[in-house]
Amino acid sequence: MPDTARTASTKWDANLYLKFADARMRPAMDLMARLDPANGARPGHAIYDLGCGAGNISRILAERFPESPVIGVDSSEDMLTKARSQTTMARVTFEKGDLARFKASTPPSILYSNAAYQWLPGHIDLFPGLLEALPSGGQLAIQMPRNLDAPSHSLMRQAAEAGPWRDKLKNVGGVIRVDEPAKYYDKLKPLCADLDVWESIYQQVLTGKDPVAQYTASTGLRPYMEALEEAEGKAFYETYAGMLAKAYPMRADGITLFPFRRMFIVARRA
Repeated sequence: MPDTARTASTKWDANLYLKFADARMRPAMDLMARLDPANGARPGHAIYDLGCGAGNISRILAERFPESPVIGVDSSEDMLTKARSQTTMARVTFEKGDLARFKASTPPSILYSNAAYQWLPGHIDLFPGLLEALPSGGQLAIQMPRNLDAPSHSLMRQAAEAGPWRDKLKNVGGVIRVDEPAKYYDKLKPLCADLDVWESIYQQVLTGKDPVAQYTASTGLRPYMEALEEAEGKAFYETYAGMLAKAYPMRADGITLFPFRRMFIVARRA
């Protein structure tokens, strides 16, 4: 389990992240499918996309709920610049903000977050406050990866200890452990009129050279790479990618299957 006191990166490469947009889109859409259309038609309320990244999900939320403004919130300037440059709908706006201290500028009817809160230590303690910010019947919808014990992440930590870069990487942090679903259920149930918590494992189909390493390079691997100089970072990456090639071998058809566990929470305010 990563030490929550360790340093984690706040820099994001929007283009690298979007390279795997298709693989990341399916859980986002599965979460969105559970949203109540009535919450997209509350006068004076907005739908928030918390941890909006490059805004691709924010735009889909606006299409799904044409009567509501959509506000994307993210801490990365690179992501927000990308989001604004690709968004033409006046109803979709973006704000820079820290999700650990989030306060809605417009009353929310839906607080939606796809793969963001796993970066925050103690995120489970933030969720009751988010739910309480909603009106009766409003929805909190959250998806977080729960893949920390998979080879993609355990080998990342092994690679960090396997070379001359070990001392430089010992204080690097990353994704925070997402607990068992029951813990989130128990935390939120007293505030809910309805609560559903579940997991899905997606068999992500990847192609190309070092596909799993490329996938994690835009997320969990970032803090490690940023702590190293270019040559050392390349050597560390190659060590990690070599380990992954054994854990996730390419199939005869050129496909690499990358199983990825994700947890979903959809809570309706009492």
